[in-house]
Amino acid sequence: MSSPISNLRKFVSPEIIFGAGARKTVGNFARTFGANRVLIVSDPGVKAAGWVDDVEASLRELDIDYRLFTDVSPNPRSEEVMRGAERYLSENCNVIVAIGGGSPMDCAKGIGIVSANRGHILSFEGVDQIHHPIPPLIFIPTTAGTSADVSQFAIISDQQSRNKISIISKAVVPDVSLIDPETTVTMDPFLTACTGVDALVHAVEAFVSTASGPLTDMHALEAIKLVSDNLPALVADPNNLVLREQVMLGSMKAGLAFSNAILGAVHAMSHSLGGYLDLPHGLCNSILLEHVIDFNYNSAEDKFKVVADTLGIDTRGMQSPRIRRELIQRVSTLKADVGLTQRLKEAGVSTSDIPMLSHKAIKDPCILTNPRKSNKRDVEVVYEEAL
Repeated sequence: MSSPISNLRKFVSPEIIFGAGARKTVGNFARTFGANRVLIVSDPGVKAAGWVDDVEASLRELDIDYRLFTDVSPNPRSEEVMRGAERYLSENCNVIVAIGGGSPMDCAKGIGIVSANRGHILSFEGVDQIHHPIPPLIFIPTTAGTSADVSQFAIISDQQSRNKISIISKAVVPDVSLIDPETTVTMDPFLTACTGVDALVHAVEAFVSTASGPLTDMHALEAIKLVSDNLPALVADPNNLVLREQVMLGSMKAGLAFSNAILGAVHAMSHSLGGYLDLPHGLCNSILLEHVIDFNYNSAEDKFKVVADTLGIDTRGMQSPRIRRELIQRVSTLKADVGLTQRLKEAGVSTSDIPMLSHKAIKDPCILTNPRKSNKRDVEVVYEEAL
């Protein structure tokens, strides 16, 4: 009897509605889930931009009651999740709608976890620690990068320890994702660049992850191409809806890839860094990306060659050391083209912070699928190179 040609793989995904105007269908989906009262989770910036108004209008049109919770920071905090869960329960809500970037969506996931499982959100850190089904989640992303609207990740900040925790479970995969490129037009060029590079990192890390496979690779590679081909032009022309749609599609595909293949050392180190200094997640990823590629390269040479090809590097006839140099240079150039040239020192990191940052990073679940096995000293060296 012949041996199986590949390992078993699972692939989880929400129902996805993609395209201009998708946000305005939220009321129909809430009604489908039997919504009596919806908790809308967002943040002050998204509300000021007017996107929450569209959600409220769609719910009112179908006479669906709702409550609004916008007490969410740029890196959602555990205490905000707990307040949101208290609001959800006290108002007798039974469906959650989140509209915003990764912060409102991750906070909404946390609210769902706590409301159904009745523990503190920090107690659910790790993989598959959620034991009771959470309420229906309908998500509308307003940034093109975090992909929280399609992923089985929730990232929550613990202000006491100045750390970010990762919650990984198919229980937090949203039921419906309404991906509407029109909602990203209110992002400024810096946020567009940060979230776009975040999507690129998702795709690269998913492709070289030890948990990758055919179901994730196809999404990862297309995401790399969509983001790298369109992000610099979008940062230069932020009102271009065609470019926004392409980058949004790349973000979605990157999310489907990393949600199922998981990530690697960039994200493990970025979570530690972002939790400590409360920095934008995409900026943290940008600072670390080429340094982690350099560290990982020899452990996934064939895969990184495909990444280089996908980024438009003609690798024919090139030896591996040159491909490595060209790939790192291509990533650095792409970052510079979108205005992300910061190093760790400029972000506020000092040499004395590195042992603590490395200690936290090595405990992050994302490190488990990094293609090169890493110890604390390995991580310290990468941080040092990024200074």
